[in-house]
Amino acid sequence: MSTQVVVATGRDLVAGLLGAGFNGDVRLPGEAEYDVQRRAIVPSVDSRPVLVAEAYSRSDVQAVVRVGREYGVPVAVQATGHGTKLPADGGILLKTTPMTAVFVDPERRVAKVAPGARWGAVLDAARQFGLAPLSGSSRDVGVTGYTLGGGVGWLARKYGFAADSVIRAEVVTADGRVVTATAEQHPDLFWAIRGGTGNFGIVTSLEFRLYPVRQVHAGIVYYGIDRAAEILRRYRDWTATIPNELSTAVVLTRIPGTEQRAVAIKVLYAGTRELADHLLKPLFAVAGPRLAGELTTIEYADAAMGGTPARHLDFLDELTDDVIDLLTSIEDEPTIELRHWSGAMAHPGPGAGPVGHRQAQFSLIIDRELPAGLLPDSGRTFVNFLGDHGRAETSYSPADLQRLRAVKRAYDPTNFFHLNANIRP
Repeated sequence: MSTQVVVATGRDLVAGLLGAGFNGDVRLPGEAEYDVQRRAIVPSVDSRPVLVAEAYSRSDVQAVVRVGREYGVPVAVQATGHGTKLPADGGILLKTTPMTAVFVDPERRVAKVAPGARWGAVLDAARQFGLAPLSGSSRDVGVTGYTLGGGVGWLARKYGFAADSVIRAEVVTADGRVVTATAEQHPDLFWAIRGGTGNFGIVTSLEFRLYPVRQVHAGIVYYGIDRAAEILRRYRDWTATIPNELSTAVVLTRIPGTEQRAVAIKVLYAGTRELADHLLKPLFAVAGPRLAGELTTIEYADAAMGGTPARHLDFLDELTDDVIDLLTSIEDEPTIELRHWSGAMAHPGPGAGPVGHRQAQFSLIIDRELPAGLLPDSGRTFVNFLGDHGRAETSYSPADLQRLRAVKRAYDPTNFFHLNANIRP
């Protein structure tokens, strides 16, 4: 299908959508609902699309893609808005938010979701069967965007990235076709979307594995900030000894509801309290008196672990004394989260997708930008936490990036899908 360069008005695009069989809702500038629907979660993204198209079906998605190509306007995709970092100015903002269906097959231990589904719906559907998805830190985050970007959750050390559990995807490609991507069908596309995000098409249905996890021992406990360096040094050594069922992070932050600076230790253990207490004892032994918080045995679906805004993100292959000294001496007291990776994330099965930097031992997230040169910079990023989409290519190894570009050339040679963490053909 050829692409025309046409100066299209909103009314032109509405007529084109109706002619293409679009049955969703269309919002134009000046309408009250337009300003509601164009918003992203990120406050800095003030998108001004020509129109907002709310899709209710796969055929609606196809219609938007075809009209976008016909009129030469870009198409941006937004479900919940959590992953929206670029404005869709002058284009069509395609909202898949109304497409929220979730189906769980307990016999196969598989979930099938529409592109607007959020993790809360999957968690609630799966828990009825004693199953759990590889969700992240918030029930409100959209399933599809999180998963296509890799998806690092609190069960990732045990079961891997969310992208590694995808078994099937239905994709609307840049020419408006619908293809089914699996390990057997369109295997190159199947590989690419499991970590390469929405660069290759719009996923309208996603299937992924669920796991037999009902209860976990989890929570956040707070200790004195004066022990920060000692805790981090013990954490470095202790994380080399623990099983994959145990996921943790150390956060330099404040106790909620107060201005008191503290060290928070986040814990989620996919096992019993007794074993968790035994495993955690060496770490807690250097932490001193507990100031607040507790660990409890709860259903995985109710474990609210929270997260830190990733204004600064990097990966550490080792946690040196010099880095610990730097982290514990940064002025202005930012929130600093050091999270243990490794485990199953570093050892995927054959054919795993291009989730970047699997071998890192720790991720480092800070809730504000730091002066250049203050901390060592590995130059590596992760798509789910990426604030600057211009750095998207640093999320991948050189070999994976080369392969991703080849898949992009095969499925989207004109880079029609570019309002994203873009990989150029």
